[in-house]
Amino acid sequence: MKPRAAHAGGMGKHGLKAALVACAILAACSKAPTVIDGSSPQTFAKTTEQARRDLPIKDRLAFDAALRNPGGRRYGTDDIQSLARTAYHGMTSFDVVADARARGIE
Repeated sequence: MKPRAAHAGGMGKHGLKAALVACAILAACSKAPTVIDGSSPQTFAKTTEQARRDLPIKDRLAFDAALRNPGGRRYGTDDIQSLARTAYHGMTSFDVVADARARGIE
């Protein structure tokens, strides 16, 4: 019986490179959604703008409405931005839209 070559039946050098390139492309395409940071007004503005871009266009109006009407809003609370920063800190835009729809905001 003849000994088999070390790479016979395997992917080979070029097949391995092609597989690695394909994995890199897939990893680049599957970007994780932006997490909203409510620790300060500046980071909240920056991360909500980035998170808004993660959404399909049809969900962006619900996202905007949710930011103007945060959950847990109390009478006498004039600082809506502060309440929104607290309510949406750590959420993604998809979470914000889901929360808004659960509260009847479309």
